[in-house]
Formats: sequence, structure tokens, C-alpha cells
Amino acid sequence: MVTTAVVVGAVFGLGLYALVRALLPSRRGPVSTVARIDEMRARGGLGGFAPSVPSAPGAGEGGAGRWDQLQSRIGDRVAELYLQRGWEQRSLRADLALLDRTWEGFLAQKVVLAALGLFFGPFVFSMAWLLGFGSSPVVPVWLALAFAAGFFFLPDLEVRRDAKAKRRDFRRVVAAYLDLVAMSLAGGRGLPEALKAAAEVSDGWALRRIQTALADARITGLTQWQALGRLGDEVGVDELKDLSTSLALVADDGAKVRASLSARAETMRHRELADIEGSAGEKSQSMLIAQLLLCMGFLIFLIFPAGMRVFQA
Repeated sequence: MVTTAVVVGAVFGLGLYALVRALLPSRRGPVSTVARIDEMRARGGLGGFAPSVPSAPGAGEGGAGRWDQLQSRIGDRVAELYLQRGWEQRSLRADLALLDRTWEGFLAQKVVLAALGLFFGPFVFSMAWLLGFGSSPVVPVWLALAFAAGFFFLPDLEVRRDAKAKRRDFRRVVAAYLDLVAMSLAGGRGLPEALKAAAEVSDGWALRRIQTALADARITGLTQWQALGRLGDEVGVDELKDLSTSLALVADDGAKVRASLSARAETMRHRELADIEGSAGEKSQSMLIAQLLLCMGFLIFLIFPAGMRVFQA
């Protein structure tokens, strides 16, 4: 009993110490400082550094303001820890970029949920003990750690699920966008004008991302297909990266560009149709299994009384 209590107290004390150390500022090494400057430059801004905007009077006052500041500090510290350890998490960052969520805010959410899970496990155990389902009031350490680990990875599952659905919609928009660019080229426009005009057809979120990428290309001096490739790398859409490569090869030949875009759009539509058919087949199989289980249960319900009479006789 005493040993278990000492272990539980040591684990909680270690967690509290780690949280305090994460919040306290520490001296940055030269490698982490250079990596942080490169990351800020990659985000954009004036010379890579975003200008600081003064907060409105009273914006940081109150419980909500203090909580936001605490989350921001936690996210910054955990992001710096990831940076120092070399944990890039590229696929997860691409999912967050597609969902318009910040990396620091995501990490802060993970840490806060892990802290909640660390206390939620003992709470569940204490409720079960009060109801008479446990023999000892001492909370097992593994239960608190298991809930903390589970809550820590819950945001990853949510982000990947939402990003998968949103990336599927983005691919549909890209296929339609390629058709619009091909039609604009057939109308006699040049490739830069066709890319820009096709992106301005709608104000949907996907085409707005393309419009922003093309507008940034004019400011940074990149070609528009390079900007599309960078956007594809940012949000994890391989079709945009392949499009950037193919346009760089045939950008000077309008006929080849038009044929390439049409073929690529048709390929994307066929792939989407195959995915839809595969998803429909999976749902049909799951419905068939559910129907078979229902029939088996009904047969057991009918045969059970007769079987009991035979065995009792």
C-alpha cells in the first residue's frame, strides 16, 4: 500500500516537474535558433519575420485571455522541443495546413488533453470504487498513464480523419480546375492567364487556396506552376506536385499543355470513380455481413426452444 502510494506520488510529481520545465524559458542552442529562423521565413512575412500586432486594450484580460496565453506558451515550448529533437511530422503538418490549423495550437491541444487524461483515469477509477467495483482505493499508475496516452493521440486521429475527407474534396476541385485551364488555353489564352482565370471562377475554399498560391507567386518571383507544386507539397496533394513538374516541362508548348491537362483531369476522374466504387463495395459487404448475422440470430431464436426440449428429454 505504502509503496504504491509512493510510486503514484512520484509519477504525479514528475509530470508536474515536466510541465513546469516546459513552460519555463530555456537557452536556445545555435542549431535550434537557425531552424526557428528558417521556419519563420518559410511562413512568409517581411524578411521571414511577421510584424508584431499590438493587442487591443483588455484583450489579454480575463480567464479566456490568460487561458489563450497559456495555450500559446505550451504550444511554442512543445513545438521547440519537436524542433530540437528533429521530429518533423510532415504528413501531420500537411493535414494541419489543409485544415488551416497551426502546428503550435495543435500541440497545445495534445498536451492539454494528455493532462486531462492523466486526471480522468483516476476519476473513473474512483467512481468505480465508490460504486463497489474495486477492492482497493489506490489508483493504479498504469490507468492514469493509459488515459493520458490515449487522450494525447486523440487529436491525431481527428486531424487525419478530417484531412482525408477535405483532401478528397480538394482533388475533385483540382480535376475540375484542370479542365477549366485546358478550356482557357483552347480559347487562346496563355498559360499564366489561363491558370489565374480558372482559379477565379469560384470562391470555394479550394480555389481560394490556389488563388492565394498564384498571387504569392507574383510577389515572390516564382512561376505559377512552381507555386502550385509548393501548395501541393504544403497540403499533401501529389496531383499538384505532378502538375507542377509536367507544366515545367511543356510550359512553352500550348498544345502539349492542353493535352496534358485534359489527360491528367481524366485520370483523376477515373481514379475518383474507382475510389467511389470501392467504397460502395465495402459498404455493400458490410451490409451483407450485418444481414447474415441478423439471419443467424433469428435462426438461433427459432431453433433454441426446440433444441432445449430435445436435450432435456
